Amino acid sequence: MCIRDRYHSIANIPGNSLCLPPEQFEHQMELLHKEGYYTLTPGEAYRVLTRQEVPVGKENKIVFITFDDGYKNNYSSAYPILKKFSLHATIGMITDKINTPDMLSTNELKKLRKEKLVSIVSHTVSHTELNTLNTEQQLVEMANSRGLLNRSLKQNTILLIYPVGRYTPASPFIAQRAGYKFALTTKPGLANASQGLYELHRQRVIPNMSDESFNQLLSGN
Repeated sequence: MCIRDRYHSIANIPGNSLCLPPEQFEHQMELLHKEGYYTLTPGEAYRVLTRQEVPVGKENKIVFITFDDGYKNNYSSAYPILKKFSLHATIGMITDKINTPDMLSTNELKKLRKEKLVSIVSHTVSHTELNTLNTEQQLVEMANSRGLLNRSLKQNTILLIYPVGRYTPASPFIAQRAGYKFALTTKPGLANASQGLYELHRQRVIPNMSDESFNQLLSGN
C-alpha cells in the first residue's frame, strides 16, 4: 500500500521542500484520478493492513494520502482540489497548533470532517520529537492529542503520525497504550503489515517532481 508522506503546506514558496505549489498538487491528484486510484480513509487503511480488505478491482491501485502538521492551506488550497477529484486525504494535526496563525482552526477541522473527504488524526500535542522524550512524556503527547481530537470532533482517532518520523523502541507500545491502532513513520517505501502496525513506511513528495518520479513513488521504486 502506498502511503504518501510529506505533503505539508500547499503553497508556492520556492526553496522550501515542505511547500508544494497548488498547481503541482492538483496535477498529482488529477493523475491519481485518471489512473483510477482509490484513496483510503484511516479505517480502510487499517483494514487493508490487518485483513487485506482491498476494494474490489483496486488491488494494485490504492493510496493513503497524508498531510503533516495541519496548515490552514490544507483547507483553503488542498481541500478544493481533493473535492474536485473526489479523493480522500488524512491530516495529522498538531493539537497545540489548532486556532493559531496559519494553522487549521477548530471550525475548519469540523467542516472537513463533516464533508467526509478528509480525516483528522494525531500528530501529537506539541510536535516534539519522541526520541527526546521519556516514556511518560511520550504518553502525554500521544494520549492528550488523541483525547482532544476525540472530544472536539466526536470521533475515535486510531492513527498517530510520529513528529518528523522519529520515535524510540518503546514508542509503538506507548502508542498502542494511548489507544491508537497504527502509526506512521517517515521511513521510505510502501507500507505493509510486516513492518509492524506502529512503524509503517511512507513515501515523500517533494516540489517539482516529474510524472515519472511521482509514478515511481506509487510503485515503491
